[in-house]
Amino acid sequence: MEYEAPLFFHVMDYAGQADRDVIDMVSGNPDWGSPPSLADGLHEYADLGGRDFQYPPSHGLRELREEIATRRNVDVERVIVTNGGGEANYLAMAGALETRSGSEFVLTDPVYPYYPGKTRMLGATPRFVATAPDGTLDPADVRKTASDETAAIVINSPNNPTGAVYDEETMSELVSIAEAYDALLISDEVYDHFDFSGTFTSALTVDSDSYVVTNSFSKTLAITGFRVGYAILPDDQDMIERARGRHMLVNVAGPRPSQYAVLHALRNVDPEYHERTRKLLYDRVRTFTDALDAAGAQYTEPKGSFYVMARFDGFPGTLENVERLIDDAGVAGMPGRGFGESREDWFRFALVTPRVEEAAERLAEYF
Repeated sequence: MEYEAPLFFHVMDYAGQADRDVIDMVSGNPDWGSPPSLADGLHEYADLGGRDFQYPPSHGLRELREEIATRRNVDVERVIVTNGGGEANYLAMAGALETRSGSEFVLTDPVYPYYPGKTRMLGATPRFVATAPDGTLDPADVRKTASDETAAIVINSPNNPTGAVYDEETMSELVSIAEAYDALLISDEVYDHFDFSGTFTSALTVDSDSYVVTNSFSKTLAITGFRVGYAILPDDQDMIERARGRHMLVNVAGPRPSQYAVLHALRNVDPEYHERTRKLLYDRVRTFTDALDAAGAQYTEPKGSFYVMARFDGFPGTLENVERLIDDAGVAGMPGRGFGESREDWFRFALVTPRVEEAAERLAEYF
């Protein structure tokens, strides 16, 4: 299993070179457009010039950090604005190794492949916990896997790739397990605005200094190219200073135009924007899973995010079969093995294309 080299770009390159029309269901690039207030913020920033075109504070524009802190009900000093959610997770995982005695990360299987990739990049050891068929995570299984060697438990809810959503009881139990082993719970909540179940619970609802919450505006505001995320660290000055120092050494600072535009969008976005997006994605889930039923497929029914995992009898989710679907059906998905051993026979499809219905029809016809 090559976690160090995620397969996303390989599959996208292959699809881009195909001799036929291919519907991209590989990447998580939103297709529904950003709120108008985002572009308004960019235009406003472009007119400033001078000093405002220089470095922002390394750990983020103060006004943006204050806006995030107010929305999440935390002290502003705990907030670091990062180069997307990916850097927020990196800082959290590196911080766990620096401040905890363990050298292992407990991860789920299936898993977002950048977590084990970062684990090995940091010289740590991954320990995997299989989820239920629907993607839900049993804290008892996490407790069996965690040990004194655990530096952190890394989770993602709503989940990529299964669409599972962890409820209040699960989140509370996971924090408790982290506390029991003097580890950190790293809760990646990048899809928090895409909860269809109404049961999503942030780790921030738990009274503890044993977690880091990471997030990003990439999906929330449909701006994956802006690279604005954030980490909310424990109320631990040593860990905060370590994270700020590592962030500065890696990045110097983040992109000021992006941060300015995100701040403007947060202050002015119409809440209906998020409601419309959730409804759009929920409808796509229904359309796509109906087609999977017609194709006789087994699948995970997402309670959040915008991914569906599917399994077709006699057609395992290998890279070779992904390429075959591209060539023969004109639909590009991801091979299950890219997300862990437990779903090697599965495919993952991202519902971030206006052609979901057409893709569903192609798959139903192919199978």
